Amino acid sequence: MNEPTVSPPLLAVRDLRVSYRTRAGTVPAVRGASLTVAAGETVALVGESGSGKSSVGLAVLGLLPDGTEPVSGSVELDGRNLVGLPERALRGVRGREIGFVPQDPKASLNPVQRVGAQVAEVLRIHGLERGRAAAARRARELLGEAGLPEPDRVAERFPHELSGGMCQRVLIAIALAGRPRLLIADEPTSALDVTVQRHLLDHLADVTRRAGTGLLLITHDLAVATERAERVAVMSDGRVVETGPSADVIGAPSHPYTRELVAAAPSLTAPPATPAAPDAEPLLTVENVRRVFRTRLPQGGRQVTTAVDGVSFTLPRGGSLGVVGESGSGKSTLAQLLLRLDRPDAGRIVLDGVDLTSVPAGRLRRLRRHVQPVFQDSYGSLDHTFTVAEAIAEPLRAFGVPGRARRVADLLDLVRLPAAAGARRPTELSGGQRQRVCIARALALTPRLLVLDEPVSALDVSVQARILTLLAELREELGLAYVFISHDLAVVRQVCDRVLVMRRGRAVEQGAVADVFSGPRHPYTQELLAAVPGGPRTVSEGASP
Repeated sequence: MNEPTVSPPLLAVRDLRVSYRTRAGTVPAVRGASLTVAAGETVALVGESGSGKSSVGLAVLGLLPDGTEPVSGSVELDGRNLVGLPERALRGVRGREIGFVPQDPKASLNPVQRVGAQVAEVLRIHGLERGRAAAARRARELLGEAGLPEPDRVAERFPHELSGGMCQRVLIAIALAGRPRLLIADEPTSALDVTVQRHLLDHLADVTRRAGTGLLLITHDLAVATERAERVAVMSDGRVVETGPSADVIGAPSHPYTRELVAAAPSLTAPPATPAAPDAEPLLTVENVRRVFRTRLPQGGRQVTTAVDGVSFTLPRGGSLGVVGESGSGKSTLAQLLLRLDRPDAGRIVLDGVDLTSVPAGRLRRLRRHVQPVFQDSYGSLDHTFTVAEAIAEPLRAFGVPGRARRVADLLDLVRLPAAAGARRPTELSGGQRQRVCIARALALTPRLLVLDEPVSALDVSVQARILTLLAELREELGLAYVFISHDLAVVRQVCDRVLVMRRGRAVEQGAVADVFSGPRHPYTQELLAAVPGGPRTVSEGASP
């Protein structure tokens, strides 16, 4: 009797080893990793930063950077080993047989070329369309298939004229232009709000299902991995330590590292942060704040955009307010106004009894001691020519605070960094360590309020959990108040006791986190919660206020 034939996997990575040459010596990044992806299957590759996830994806694509030691092991696409293929042969594989969606859409697109031309370029390079006119027509079709509205108009725009979500859809159109059999998506939604993330993931699932394309989804978001992948492979220290059906691996992990990752992931069902004292006095009062931007159009005239439209709220001393909403809702503009890096066109912002909107410039500088920012990009927030100690001491020098060395040492201890970190430079630190330095610098002048704009969105779940724990401890120890801006609702639940939901510049709902998340009243809040991976499906896909 003949044995049944078993189809080989579309992608088979076996005992893959990748090492990088550095000034300090050879550093192993992937230490014998193995995984498979079948045709039409989605496999999520998860793990913290530095675990080797992206190196696996780049090795499959043959795009490892210069200074990489020769790769060992095998990367088989439909039985053909790609390791050791000459670059010319790999060019025929990339785009035609393997598509790639990188993490940063703005950095991955040519800023001086219209997006339609960038899609058409892929078609011409691989000989998929003859002639520029045919390639341009097909490029517009691909932009439409990627879910972009008015693809003819979008094709004529430059990347900076599109939102992050629209740019990510352009990258998906480019990746799928050659109808590849395998698609590798490296953190394709990490910087996107939950509604855009959901629509993009729905689109990826739809096109890969219809075409029978295998999808290797590289992500640090365990909720996305659980909801979107049939199987999960967990990487730690360059090795795949656990693999299996996503519900089994995430729901009942067997490896200690996987259990640590799962425990660190924020959840919409976790208890919300401790509220401020019931009798706490108001620290920050925002009354009917409005900010309008007017920009000149190339064809003449002006475009008027109302970024913040009549927003009001009160934050007590020691309170923590989460501000949520999709990209373009006005969250970051509100942060700029609270920090007085911009001025509102109407309304008042009162900090500890002082109206920041009308205070003279000389007094404003003194008031900045009391409200300090922590931004998303810790790498760009620090001067790379400064040591950590110098960066933390900078605001102390600016305000003539004595005893700076002792204060810097105390601040390093406060954010749980060793004293030796003071002598290092930002480039020598991990992302989580750099964010701790930014928090220490923000605390240097003993402020009463921190405005945190997406402070953990670029961090993996284990590092993110440690930063969020630190923020909770500092709030309790120092009596700090937070305005915490985030697109991650589970993070907001962990850090904040109150939440304000913004849409198109307006505050559509606000209240206690537990009340708003368990019983959202506004349709847009319902839509946000429904879009969270694993969250409640409280409204239909097309719900709108």
